[in-house]
Amino acid sequence: MKIFAHRGYRGKYPENTCLAFQKAVEIGADGIELDVHLSKDQQLVVMHDERIDRTTDGTGYIQEYSLRELKRFDAGSWFDSSFAGERIPTLEEVLDLLEEMNFQGKLNIEIKTDEIQYPRIEEKVVQLMQSKELSFSYLYSSFHFPSLERVRELDAEAEIAYVFYEEEKKLKRSLEENWVTAFHPKLTWAKTQDTQSVKQFQKKMRIWTVNEAEEIRLMLELGVEGIFTDFPELAMQIRSREGRRFN
Repeated sequence: MKIFAHRGYRGKYPENTCLAFQKAVEIGADGIELDVHLSKDQQLVVMHDERIDRTTDGTGYIQEYSLRELKRFDAGSWFDSSFAGERIPTLEEVLDLLEEMNFQGKLNIEIKTDEIQYPRIEEKVVQLMQSKELSFSYLYSSFHFPSLERVRELDAEAEIAYVFYEEEKKLKRSLEENWVTAFHPKLTWAKTQDTQSVKQFQKKMRIWTVNEAEEIRLMLELGVEGIFTDFPELAMQIRSREGRRFN
């Protein structure tokens, strides 16, 4: 079972910051997950929410600000005063950090178009990724199926995952489309499945967000391909200690 650090090491560090990604690499997480939006001046910005209110000292939508303006906001103090001065990173800055650290895992790039359909964001992301020589592999994911279709048009070899909550119609679609290589359902959906039915799925299944020890053990028992967790170090410890029981 692969362990993805959800928005970086989010349980202990301010999410979607370079510090959170750095710490995820340092502990040896198998993968890292992040979210991408577009700024007013068409820069690829890493943040989960469409608005900056929750995770910075600013207010408003990302798309209302230029990158220079976004860089003025503190993206660390909301989590703890000791992280004051952390800034909102661009996708390219994160890629450069991971490359500098010789990250060998997998990066999950979630294109955040489920609420705001940023014009040509898919082109910008794919173009950036294809322009880099990277030490790690990557995949694209989204709740917004048209974004995944656009990525497919731009990069026929891309690894693509459909993200959803519990909707059976979305599960069905992710299984029907051959070019969708994985599906990422919410933990509440996975909890309703039995081990045998999960093992019958022919595509990779990665579950979000798995934080409790009991939930991590359940995912090991189900045999899912991966999990997204705010506490990757805990998940790695449990996998190391108990994973053999489920092989």
